[in-house]
Amino acid sequence: MSEMKFKLAAGTNVGLIRQNNEDNFVVCSDLSTSNWLIPQVGDYADLGPYGALLVVADGMGGANAGEVASAIAVETIQSLFVPEQLEQAITSDKAIQEFMKDVVKTADLNILHHSHEDSTTQGMGTTVVMAWIFDGKVYVCWCGDSRCYVLNNRKGLIQLSKDHSYVQELVDKGQLDPELMHDHPLSNVITRCLGDVENRANPETRIYQLHDGDLIMLCSDGLCGLCHDSEIHDVMTNFRDDALECKNELISAAISAGGYDNVTVAVAAISIENEAGEDSSEEAVAEEAPKEDEATEEEELSNTIRSETIGRRNRGHILGRSLLLLVLLLIAAGIYIHFTMGFDAFQKEVVDVFDKITKKQ
Repeated sequence: MSEMKFKLAAGTNVGLIRQNNEDNFVVCSDLSTSNWLIPQVGDYADLGPYGALLVVADGMGGANAGEVASAIAVETIQSLFVPEQLEQAITSDKAIQEFMKDVVKTADLNILHHSHEDSTTQGMGTTVVMAWIFDGKVYVCWCGDSRCYVLNNRKGLIQLSKDHSYVQELVDKGQLDPELMHDHPLSNVITRCLGDVENRANPETRIYQLHDGDLIMLCSDGLCGLCHDSEIHDVMTNFRDDALECKNELISAAISAGGYDNVTVAVAAISIENEAGEDSSEEAVAEEAPKEDEATEEEELSNTIRSETIGRRNRGHILGRSLLLLVLLLIAAGIYIHFTMGFDAFQKEVVDVFDKITKKQ
């Protein structure tokens, strides 16, 4: 048997441009007691019988009360994540996922009802992402482009959620390189949310098996919309042993990157103590053959792993080889053309060779 412990930290910042904060968040360290206060970050705490929950909601609507929509989403989740409801939900993975989807759909209806009753809030909406840590796993449910990441010792930074956005659809259709998503001019256009009068909320879920040392992080796009995954990875790696400092540094990174949006971050650091006599050394982990469920998890997560740093490194190698080839070709062409065609022809040949190579990049 193994025992799971955790630390939680969460916070929000209005940013440098906005006058009001439309983000909302909430965390519960023990769902069996409905303790919705942010725990004092200190020693690792035991996971209660119903687990712990982290929620981030990013409101939309500006003057039309985006902060009201995100608050309603958070309040609805709080009202439904209570022991009597959870007892019925924890019967299976499928039941948990369906429960989380139903909670999001209820929040959607509550937002629509409020905007119908109060005309000043018409047009408001919100994204939402929540992570339920329970029974050795994290159950993620989201609608919109607020994200859930995990930093894993072996796999690096993994994005567990998948944006409901226009640029993500372009990537899915093969019309956009995934590494161009972040800087695309329409990267902030979402395709799903809560409060849309034309489309009911359609959340998605994912299950991730937790490992010792995992660092779960939820954020609004005030972070992931300003900072590349490589930057997020670096901050989480540097401060993975201090949940509170990690949260603070992620928010600071978003502010340093421009801070033109509200930014909200919730972090959960996971510690799993192995049973006495179980070998947890890095050598044993490295040599151990992947189990069937681990292989399945690896396959399911492969499309969500962000590899911007690796991608830049690979492109650097390709570019370096191409430039070397270009230099060699120019030298050879220069020697040949100098003795046969003269300088003008040489100049034209250089341009032609350069064009051919750069078009391949």
